[in-house]
Amino acid sequence: MDGQNDSAPVRVLMSAIGGYGYHYLQALLDDVPAGHAVLAGVVDPLARQSAAWPRVHGAGVPVVDTVEAFFAAGHRADLTIVASPIPEHVPQSVAALAAGSDVLCEKPLCAWLPDVDRLVEARERAARFVMIGYQWSYSEAIQSLKRDLLEGRYGRPLRVATLCAWPRHAAYYRRNSWAGRLRDSVTGAWVLDSPANNAMAHFLHNALFLVGPDMARSAVPAAVTAELARAYALENADTAACRILTDNGCEVLFLASHVTEHRIEPRFRLECEAGVVTFGETGRQIEGTASDGRVAGYGDPDSTPQFRKLLVAIDRVRRPGAIVCGIEAAAAQTVCVTAMHESAPAIVSVPGSLRRGRPDDRVYVVRLEDELQRCYQSGVLPSEIGCPWAVPGRRVVPTLPSCFLDAGPALAPGPARSVP
Repeated sequence: MDGQNDSAPVRVLMSAIGGYGYHYLQALLDDVPAGHAVLAGVVDPLARQSAAWPRVHGAGVPVVDTVEAFFAAGHRADLTIVASPIPEHVPQSVAALAAGSDVLCEKPLCAWLPDVDRLVEARERAARFVMIGYQWSYSEAIQSLKRDLLEGRYGRPLRVATLCAWPRHAAYYRRNSWAGRLRDSVTGAWVLDSPANNAMAHFLHNALFLVGPDMARSAVPAAVTAELARAYALENADTAACRILTDNGCEVLFLASHVTEHRIEPRFRLECEAGVVTFGETGRQIEGTASDGRVAGYGDPDSTPQFRKLLVAIDRVRRPGAIVCGIEAAAAQTVCVTAMHESAPAIVSVPGSLRRGRPDDRVYVVRLEDELQRCYQSGVLPSEIGCPWAVPGRRVVPTLPSCFLDAGPALAPGPARSVP
């Protein structure tokens, strides 16, 4: 559309309508204001198995197996939503860009670092935008907080800790050919599926996004130390912990698991030179307290509808403007996940004496939730408080995609934290 006719409905191609894509499609059909967008087609070889199939069939739109096939048939789309499995994110986004479509791609950006540069190059050739669907980044709460951080309300960010534990049943890992794996067992494509690169990727990204140098970028990881473990019989980890030093000297601690006995809802604590910002510790509101005693409330990032990202993307097609969460913002999480696997000497299998099974087909690790909360409160990794399953990783300097090469040199780490 090139922003020339913002009265015409945006033609949206939907890639994948099962799983999370089903909810994207419902939002497109039910929540987008009338006349702003129209479903142009669906890419999904299993479309007829989706609960959304009756609506798609009733709409009479083309349904094809690949993005390339849609455009090769002469169909057009102004915006392509990529909600496919992780290995398809970049290939499908590149194909859409080559056909002249803007892209809203689900998180995470990818699982293979060279794909970051591949997508940047495709975006530049097409002169189109790519947005990544980390919904917190589009929320009023996170946007407002980041503006205050950039304006110096709390001084320079020093450290961030973030924690989330969402237990998963064994069926979660049986649902497809890539869950809990390093590579897809059918295609061999890299997927690195773990809490850090799927369910909790949001919170790793958010920590880096908040302390980024401007509204469109995340902080660049300069050093990563990780500890990875599994309680299920997996190829990859179901518990992940890492410490990240960013190029601006901020320390980020990320803690996530699928095998605690109980849920730990997402929380973070951001300590700055002149204040502290917290979320989830005592309530579901982000609250900032400056050193001069001023208190600011930013609200709950989950109170903004998660598919605001779709509305924003449609609006950007109609009226070009700033990109909220693009490749440069999302790629920091990809860099971290890749470095985590380089850092950890092995993915440790939790000893059987620490594993418990539940009647609901779920495995958990005894005392794990208490250990993770202690790590969060103390700002340390599990091995630093003697967790019996934790093996220290080595500190690695991550490989950076070319879009980060203009970042300044990393600062030296601050003093080591005391371990209680």
